[in-house]
Amino acid sequence: MLLDLDGTLVDTVETRIRAWLAVFAEFGIPATHAQVAPLIGSDGRRLAREVAAADGRSLPHGGDEEIDRRSGEIYGRLNRAPRPLPGTTAFLDALDERGIPWAIATSSRREQVAASVSALLRGSPPQVIDGSHVAHAKPAPDLLLRAAEELRVPPERCWYIGDSTWDMQAAVAAGMVAVAVTVGAAVSEGELREAGAARVVSTLGDLVPQLPPDPDRVSS
Repeated sequence: MLLDLDGTLVDTVETRIRAWLAVFAEFGIPATHAQVAPLIGSDGRRLAREVAAADGRSLPHGGDEEIDRRSGEIYGRLNRAPRPLPGTTAFLDALDERGIPWAIATSSRREQVAASVSALLRGSPPQVIDGSHVAHAKPAPDLLLRAAEELRVPPERCWYIGDSTWDMQAAVAAGMVAVAVTVGAAVSEGELREAGAARVVSTLGDLVPQLPPDPDRVSS
């Protein structure tokens, strides 16, 4: 099982949006909540370029990286008390009880994930593959393929669980089962299905009855 972090495991999507709106205000680039929300979960550099392009701007070389980095800094200040989303603890407990290997695969920068991962309150730190591990984050499949490699599981035997259209696109591109959870999402169930979701549930807890009792049957 490979899982996204923001909006999937922890209730941080609105915090992400606030950080992006703040950084665009700093850089004098017009942006709205409705514009940024569906872009959450994609590569931050891509997000910066798309919002700038919508205002008819072309960022200078390295400008997308600068905006993405600054957004992360603001997010780090705002993300002081993240909370697991409903069903998260029950789902992770079920994975551990059944011996199903899992890891977090997130486009976020390494320095941005500590508070959210700590909020999961796991007995031992989970494996985290973040955006620094690959050159191209979601919707490219690179991050997910790297995570599968780290778990030593073939991609076709993995589920990737996320809350954004970018998660679904990346999962499909990686040859994984794309599973969407809506409780923390900024997009609709229809948009998630259109992006490739094979299954859509409200919370991670809803997936517990669907988990195979045997890790060797995860892909079924």
